[in-house]
Amino acid sequence: MESKRCLSRLQKLCSKAEYCSKDMYRKALKDMEGDADAAASIVASLVEERYVDDVRFASAFAREKATLQGWGPVKIRFQLRSKGVPEAAISAALQEVEPQKAGDKLEKLLQSKARTLEGDPQKRLKLIKFGLTRGYEYDAIEKALDSVQSL
Repeated sequence: MESKRCLSRLQKLCSKAEYCSKDMYRKALKDMEGDADAAASIVASLVEERYVDDVRFASAFAREKATLQGWGPVKIRFQLRSKGVPEAAISAALQEVEPQKAGDKLEKLLQSKARTLEGDPQKRLKLIKFGLTRGYEYDAIEKALDSVQSL
């Protein structure tokens, strides 16, 4: 694919949703049929023109995953690292997630899960495991479990 057409296509994608530079590099590399230099040049152009901004992406990603999917900070950090987002951007994004709202979300998730585990002798253990897989820290899970009424 021609470089200008690829750039135009990726600009159009970026105008509709947030992407990180690593994702854009993969798309450009595929479009340019493996030409790494051309793909890097296209991504550099996208970053320079502010179509791609890893800090902005990390903030949007963290807000979305924390509020909509109920992910905890551990899981969000892991996913952002896997996308090649710099650590400073990850930390800044996690600062934007309000701890009180995250705690409330965790409590709701645990209450919902607790209802499905009624009568299970390993209920508390399973709820802790559930919270850990959602990306919350053990201390936060323990605190939330103490406030969940049905335990």
